[in-house]
Amino acid sequence: MTSPDGAEACRVSPDRLRDFASAVYRTLGLAEDDAHLCADTLVQADLWGHQSHGVLRLPWYAARLKAGVCDPRARPEIVTDAGGLAVIDGHDAMGQVVAAFGAREAIARAKRHGIAAVAMRNSNHFGTAMYFTLMAPPQGCVAFLATNASPAMAPWGGREKTVGTNPWSWAAPAGDRAPLVLDIANTGVARGKIYLARQEGRPIPEGWAITADGAPTTDPTEAIAGVILPMAQHKGYGIALVMDMLAGVLTGSAFGADVHGPYQSERKSGAGHLMIAIDIDTIQPRDQFAARMGELITSLKRVPTAQGFDEILYPGEREARDDAENRRLGLALPDDTRTDLTRLAAELGLADTLPF
Repeated sequence: MTSPDGAEACRVSPDRLRDFASAVYRTLGLAEDDAHLCADTLVQADLWGHQSHGVLRLPWYAARLKAGVCDPRARPEIVTDAGGLAVIDGHDAMGQVVAAFGAREAIARAKRHGIAAVAMRNSNHFGTAMYFTLMAPPQGCVAFLATNASPAMAPWGGREKTVGTNPWSWAAPAGDRAPLVLDIANTGVARGKIYLARQEGRPIPEGWAITADGAPTTDPTEAIAGVILPMAQHKGYGIALVMDMLAGVLTGSAFGADVHGPYQSERKSGAGHLMIAIDIDTIQPRDQFAARMGELITSLKRVPTAQGFDEILYPGEREARDDAENRRLGLALPDDTRTDLTRLAAELGLADTLPF
């Protein structure tokens, strides 16, 4: 079938795609549980409609594992245990493994202390931040997660990349509705969406990026080589810098231009993360919080819609709908993504496990 933008696509079973990605990770040295986790984060991103962070990235992670800059057997270690605060050394493990370990620690400690913060250092790119903050709502917690990333934008007023997209996420339960979850980068658009545009052979909108010479561009290749623009001008730059302080400087991990991305297979990442979890019951009964969240969301949905809009959505609602739809229909993968996965499967002797 054909995707809405005209790129050739086929529908793929999410379960079979997850099994294939797991097989790739196991072949590259990950333990069974770690392989399943890392595969699930990619497929879940696709299910949510965030293909920029989906299986498109599997060959990037594979290249880092093959190069040895990411250690498939490393285990996160608690190096500081101060009750409601802990520090974890990831020892260059997969970022997904480190972040999941840190999220579980933050939630468990919040249930004991009311609030907890977990700093993670010496990690790697972990994919979609909301995958980890969404671990908190089922446990009756609100969660925040910050991470830093390799340089993508210039400090406000400059034209040399020294500041990462440095994404952050919040998640909270919303009663009988899908959780409220926000997951954003501080650039006007996540860098992965530019990679996806290049993968699909389409231009990017004006205002997303400038070339290395500082000129506007709609060419995704020029954008990747150039500078991605911050959201809200100087405000996006300022928030990105704060996230680097929290995830990099404070955690004792790399920061600024010393962080390296998932598409760079020649250097260790050095990425850091900070997770904060808050136990709702420590503040108010959980059912009372759920009712108040219901009132908040209802108040949003009562607002008359502007021209071009059919309804008001709260953060996380669209992803929940896309998840349900993509599980029913299967995932549509662009031609270039299928080609890359086919090439990777051949390299690893896994051609018979491809889901398409």
